[in-house]
Amino acid sequence: MYNDSFGNSVKRGYWGLPVAIRVIITINVAIFIIQTLLSIFSPTYSNLFIDAFAFYPDWQTALFQPWRAITYMFLHGGAFHLLFNMLWLWWLGRSVEESMGPRTFSVLFFGAGIGGALFNIIAAPVLGFNPVIGASGAVYGIMVAFAMLYPTMPIMLILLPPIQARYVVAGLIAIDALLLGSSDGTARIVHLAGAGMGYLLMKYHRQGNDLSRWVLPIEQFWYRLKGVYQKKKSRPQNKNMHSVSDVEIIDETNQSELDAILEKISQKGYDGLTDEEKQKLFELSDRN
Repeated sequence: MYNDSFGNSVKRGYWGLPVAIRVIITINVAIFIIQTLLSIFSPTYSNLFIDAFAFYPDWQTALFQPWRAITYMFLHGGAFHLLFNMLWLWWLGRSVEESMGPRTFSVLFFGAGIGGALFNIIAAPVLGFNPVIGASGAVYGIMVAFAMLYPTMPIMLILLPPIQARYVVAGLIAIDALLLGSSDGTARIVHLAGAGMGYLLMKYHRQGNDLSRWVLPIEQFWYRLKGVYQKKKSRPQNKNMHSVSDVEIIDETNQSELDAILEKISQKGYDGLTDEEKQKLFELSDRN
């Protein structure tokens, strides 16, 4: 019977996460550890740390300190706040990223988070100019994306029968809407705006627009900074080959051999080839 240690199981589970979710969770946990250590050694430094990176819903701060619209998503007010957000992100976000890819997923996540923060500026005169921290707005955008991709997927909640994803997400949004303006310290307007932004981005994506193109310039700029980004170079041309634009073709002798092998595959299947023919097919395919 195969036995494995708990540590190895955790390691495999961690590296098995989709890349964007793994990076987001890692950064959130790392920053929460920093917050916790600062609060243990000096609550003053902990408050200064939060004040430096939280989002303040006023135009002046958003204009002159725009990084806050991103950094606030990686701060949390407590262990349960972090756990709630990361569990929902892992639980529903995994299928979203595997379906849409890490770049599009990142646009959805950060787009919902930034959209939620900016909309809070409009609502602040009514709801109050309170600093905002937490990834909830971004996570709500991912939850909406999941509900749009898999609306009838059953979700198991504690003490409840399986409920379709669209009803679970709609129910959570409805709760936030009902509690909007309450004095519980939760920035519910950011949740709602993040959900709305997630919906708009998904609609935009379904109209045939590629969300990932917004990430590529940033990615390429990062690679240039690291000194590893290089434009694709053309392959050296084989003297026995003739070039047509950027496509190389094999010479006539090899082409006839390849045609004969392909004809045999169409008649007898790949298993009907001899070992020599399989090797030749591999060599010709590799050259082309």
